[in-house]
Amino acid sequence: MKYRIIVAEDEEITRKHIINTLRETGYEVTGAGSGVKALAEIESRSYDVLVTDIRMPGMEGLDLLEHVKSVAPETEVLVITGYGSISSAVRAIKKGAFDYLPKPFDLNELVFKIGKIIEKRELRQENMALRAYLDLDRDIDLVAESGGMKKLLEIIHGIQDSDCSVLLTGESGVGKNLLAKVIHHSSLRRSQPFLSLNCATFTEELLASELFGHEKGAFTGAAVQKPGLMEIADGGTLYFDEIAEMSPGLQAKLLQAIEDREFYRVGGTRPIRVDVRFIAATNQNLAEAVARGRLRSDLYYRLNVMELDVPPLRERREDIAPLCRLFLRRHAREYGKQIERLSGEALDILERYAYPGNVRELDNIIERAVILGQGPETTVDALPQSMLMYQIGNPEPDRVKPLADINKEYARSVIDLFGGNKSEAARVLGVSRSSLWRMLKEK
Repeated sequence: MKYRIIVAEDEEITRKHIINTLRETGYEVTGAGSGVKALAEIESRSYDVLVTDIRMPGMEGLDLLEHVKSVAPETEVLVITGYGSISSAVRAIKKGAFDYLPKPFDLNELVFKIGKIIEKRELRQENMALRAYLDLDRDIDLVAESGGMKKLLEIIHGIQDSDCSVLLTGESGVGKNLLAKVIHHSSLRRSQPFLSLNCATFTEELLASELFGHEKGAFTGAAVQKPGLMEIADGGTLYFDEIAEMSPGLQAKLLQAIEDREFYRVGGTRPIRVDVRFIAATNQNLAEAVARGRLRSDLYYRLNVMELDVPPLRERREDIAPLCRLFLRRHAREYGKQIERLSGEALDILERYAYPGNVRELDNIIERAVILGQGPETTVDALPQSMLMYQIGNPEPDRVKPLADINKEYARSVIDLFGGNKSEAARVLGVSRSSLWRMLKEK
């Protein structure tokens, strides 16, 4: 995207020379013949840089500077001052201007100073992205021994040069978050930030603030201006987990931001431009969610440029053993245990289990086994006894149970295990409370 610059200069010839020079350099430039017109323009849309003369009729450059720093503090200001007005330029620097340029000036010097301003903005954006990046779990060890996962990786490889939106579907706990990271790190945006947002864990007001940021005073407790994830992810990828949990009102704002590549902070009046790739995920039936009005059809089609359905772990038997080894090494290191392997009997049980909680449940099972383990080998004794109730063997045709019934029975046993605490049961199963409730109600 081109950087936006506005030039406030009452002398028409000077203004045109500046505008033409900056446009030839590659910037998007708007001219204003007065401070009043420049302020009105800045209040209506976002600008990266304001170039303003100090002396102008109606509203002088210093007054314009103060107003701009109030309504658009992220806009950098370069002031132009005539001979004998250096003291005004110094005052402008104290009021927040980036630099000044004395008349008469060389246009190449103007381009140079604008370049320094842009350099500063890019560095600030990189620092914001770096802070966000350092807060992320960047472990993207991916196991793909099964045919289903290998096929997904082939598709991801095929879109690595594309910026298309991706929709990940599949049951809770199958690893959609991990695949979203793989998509990002396989793309041309791999050096830029990857940020994620779980739409099911926030109220509508907090979700809007997390996504779009807010202006100072936008609501009670908004003591300072805060950039949102949309702004911080500029240049990179933004991942929405459980997109169908977002309210219809926020869905409409997100759709507009995706289409226009602009958004407003909460309480803001000026659009902020971004260049972001979007990946969304859900464990719900989206056709049903659209039919019921819980997910906007236009947002669904905008995000669903490329849909990838992640198979459940029970359909990826080849992945279970390598996943066990991966989790065993990780948790043994985490807890300082010298555990090297699973016994053959334990691995056999793990490979035949149904995993209603998918990969997340397997991770929890191995973590529990590591905590209880005493020697170099993890045995059956360290596995949850409830696993023995739901092993997958060779059932008789007249004794086959629907998966919904198996999930319901297992969910009830886990709830009983935690003394009826549904929140704790949902956490261990790797599902939301609403998903657990639906699981118990399924017929």
